[in-house]
Amino acid sequence: MSAPPTPTFREALRFWLKLGFISFGGPAGQIAIMHRELVERFRWISERRFLHALNYCMVLPGPEAQQLATYIGWLMHGTRGGLAAGGLFVLPSLAILIALSWVYVRFGTVPAVAAILYGIKPAVVAIVLAAAWRIGSRALKHPLLWAIAGAAFVALAAFSVPFPIVILCAALIGIAASRLLPHAFRAPGHAAGTAAAGAAVIDDDTPPPVHARFSAPRLALIVAVFLALWGVALALLAARFGWEGDFTQMGWFFTKSALITFGGAYAVLPYVLQGAVEQHLWLSAAQMIDGLALGETTPGPLIMVVAFVGFLGGWLKQLLGPEALFAAGALGATVATFFTFLPSFLFILAGGPLVERTRDEMKLTAPLTAITAAVVGVIVNLAVYFAWHVFFPGRFDAFSAALAALALAALVSKKAEVIPVIAACGLAGLAAWALGIQGAV
Repeated sequence: MSAPPTPTFREALRFWLKLGFISFGGPAGQIAIMHRELVERFRWISERRFLHALNYCMVLPGPEAQQLATYIGWLMHGTRGGLAAGGLFVLPSLAILIALSWVYVRFGTVPAVAAILYGIKPAVVAIVLAAAWRIGSRALKHPLLWAIAGAAFVALAAFSVPFPIVILCAALIGIAASRLLPHAFRAPGHAAGTAAAGAAVIDDDTPPPVHARFSAPRLALIVAVFLALWGVALALLAARFGWEGDFTQMGWFFTKSALITFGGAYAVLPYVLQGAVEQHLWLSAAQMIDGLALGETTPGPLIMVVAFVGFLGGWLKQLLGPEALFAAGALGATVATFFTFLPSFLFILAGGPLVERTRDEMKLTAPLTAITAAVVGVIVNLAVYFAWHVFFPGRFDAFSAALAALALAALVSKKAEVIPVIAACGLAGLAAWALGIQGAV
């Protein structure tokens, strides 16, 4: 079957906009949607080129599904294609989360709404545990990797070791141990499905377009432009609010978090908790759990929970004064989102030509396999942290614990989708409030 006609930029733009509104299901679901549409339906890119791009995005810090969309958009239509694909993957989610965050802060104390949130919190605990199970069952294929995961959990839970140190130590262990036990670090692949029938616009043997060929001056220009964007944005915040101002600190904090998000959103959430909840006091641990639930039920990357963090920080601390609460919240959400995703665009637009030049050599390395193992322990620690706040608000909440167990069984054993589980748990919380079960509100 011959290749379909090359899509115009306008045609691609319509697809990326649609993707921004239907990208539910976390990174696995989002990648599956892109594979079904781009590889199997439209045949804009071949299976092999799709997986090659995915493997590169998997080793980067940041949301791999958003980066994959950026990469494919860039490969098809250059810089404007990458910016459009990556931006539209995020912007619908940002708008939806700003609206949901406003509803949360305005109506979250209404008894019926509080009861729904009471039921959703155990679902979040179950979702995080299910993520640990899903990643662990795929990644922990050797006793050494189990040991790395266990050590990461103990380091965080018992000794409060900073998250970046845990990741760095895992990478060093991978480098050192790979020479003695190379078979322990054979990382699992990332197959996305069966190969598409027929040729693709960007096929296995299609040479990289001109814009995708490596050029040192072009690389230097892209890095300079992105550093300037980052520096100017941070400088404007510092000039307006001061370096110690919360908006400026949001920019600096989410820049750092964006650079250590190896392993997806669940892996970096402990770092966000440490900074946003315990250090900057932008929101409480209970509110963070609510934000994660909202993030799970909206399209886009789960790391978009940072928009909720930024909104609550701006609103609750009245950073623009008591008469401009929504403006402060919206600005906080925008600042958090901008600084979280800016590095992802840099990694793709700057690194893409290098990846295209080494298409037949790209693979996961031992340090990255070790990092993935450590991420399992990090996620389990996150689940324990959430469970403590949900199950022991004062004394043990048996209803929440039972609801979490049922949700976990549905997610792991029955392969239930996340959104129906959250909806069912929310209704269970509402029913518990209506029946007068203690703790429901």
